[in-house]
Amino acid sequence: MAPFLRTALFVLSILSAPVALAQPYVNLLKSSDLNQWMKPSGDPVTSGWQIEPGGVLHRSSKGGHIITRKKYGDFELWFEFKIATKGNSGVKYRVQHYGKQLLGLEYQILDDKAYPKLTRDHLTASLYDLVLPIQSETRLNGDEEFNIGKIRVQNNRVQHWVNGQLTIDEPLCGSRWKTHVAGSKFSEKDNFGENVVGHIMLTDHGADVWYRNMFIRSLGCCESIKRERRLRSSRGSRR
Repeated sequence: MAPFLRTALFVLSILSAPVALAQPYVNLLKSSDLNQWMKPSGDPVTSGWQIEPGGVLHRSSKGGHIITRKKYGDFELWFEFKIATKGNSGVKYRVQHYGKQLLGLEYQILDDKAYPKLTRDHLTASLYDLVLPIQSETRLNGDEEFNIGKIRVQNNRVQHWVNGQLTIDEPLCGSRWKTHVAGSKFSEKDNFGENVVGHIMLTDHGADVWYRNMFIRSLGCCESIKRERRLRSSRGSRR
């Protein structure tokens, strides 16, 4: 399928998707000054990341990670992406502070073919270092083509897609989730991934990466915030 037609169908699917029990989609790349994004310090994004012709966000030089000004609970995020040769990046979500570190769950973005020795929980569309993709092979486009990513988090369940292929479908609670965390680099982070509200983050790992058509909508966001408050309250009462 031609790239233009793929993009047209992608945008059409966003605009025609049902919105019952959800908020309207918001274009996270609408403004050239990236006013919906900030540095983790809260400062505006002034270097490293820029909107290029065609509404493409390009990480072209050192700019550090950037996060959304708004926090999201249950949400659905659509985006197109491509990564430079040997590049490494990712979209993190439900990002919060764990001590001095700002961490979250990650939709991995990688030049997979450049890293043949990595396990599949480190390849594109995996839940980074936590959950292996469902399929044995990931459906990716050619080097210079954009891929379509999707992340959906609702009712303590996360799903990842790439180019229409479901790669992750996993609960974010219970013994199964704790086993994933215990076997990962996040094993010493208390209750990692169990918070229900956080920022979206685009990571800067030193590689050029491009995003376009990045749309998000909240799904029952008020309930997510209520659950987060109840969770914090219950943890405080146990101390």
